[in-house]
Amino acid sequence: MTVSTPLAQVGATTAVAAPRRARRRPVPVLITVLTAVAVVVAMMFVLPAVWILIGSFRPNEEILTTMSPLSWRLVIPSEVTLQNYVRLLVDGGFARALLNSAFVCVASVLVGLLISAMAAYALAVFHFRGRNIVFAVVVVSFMVPFEAIAIPLAQQFTNWGLGNTYLGLILPGIGNGLAVFNLRQHFLGIPTSYREAAMLDGASEPRILFSLYVRLSGPALTNSAVLIFLGQWTAYLWPLLVVSNNDLQLAPVALAGTFGEHGADYGQDFAGTIMLSLVPAISMLVLQRFFGRMSLASGEK
Repeated sequence: MTVSTPLAQVGATTAVAAPRRARRRPVPVLITVLTAVAVVVAMMFVLPAVWILIGSFRPNEEILTTMSPLSWRLVIPSEVTLQNYVRLLVDGGFARALLNSAFVCVASVLVGLLISAMAAYALAVFHFRGRNIVFAVVVVSFMVPFEAIAIPLAQQFTNWGLGNTYLGLILPGIGNGLAVFNLRQHFLGIPTSYREAAMLDGASEPRILFSLYVRLSGPALTNSAVLIFLGQWTAYLWPLLVVSNNDLQLAPVALAGTFGEHGADYGQDFAGTIMLSLVPAISMLVLQRFFGRMSLASGEK
């Protein structure tokens, strides 16, 4: 009796607790309703992008006529054509603008990563007077909207003779405070024993930076490269201010130039929008495998 009573009480408690846990489970009907709402909301965001994609392959005169009344023709074109892309790239000169944007972005990423890595290394490793003030300036630099300083900065670049030059387009992109902040925070997570061991082996500071810190910072470097790349690829105000030569114009400004005073060629606009959107999307798909891959703390002994 002494043993069976506690066992009976435990069994009764378990039997009472089981229905309570069962009642706490989400109701299947509620899950179905929430899933349906999520699908509807997702479709509301996806449908405009699908419409633009399909509109870039249909004749220009059919783009707006298929919107009223609403029917299946909105997303299923009656005729598929590449004329919008051909006219935009060949006749509109958009191909040269894409090449200009690609060159400016690649140059900005290469030089910007080099400068950002060196600045982040100095702020993370060296202890000097005023280091916190310098870091605070770096943080404030990416909090201030670029539009607030774009006009006086463009005037200064013009006075320096950097207007209508690739250098004038590249320079503002290489000084990315957010990239410096990102790399500096990552460098702080690298154990100091790594650097001490390298110094005992006689390694110089540049070798420690590029052979140790940079090689251990694949995800952080990828994040910073994406930040610099997207900032330059989507730049509109800055090239509009410093470049007046159409041969040096970047793709976003060139695409805006397709809008006429009394009308617009929506087929070309949609084609340009798709091309401008595909490059960042493909870049993110290719580079996503580098995000968050490496763990540093496990290597310290």
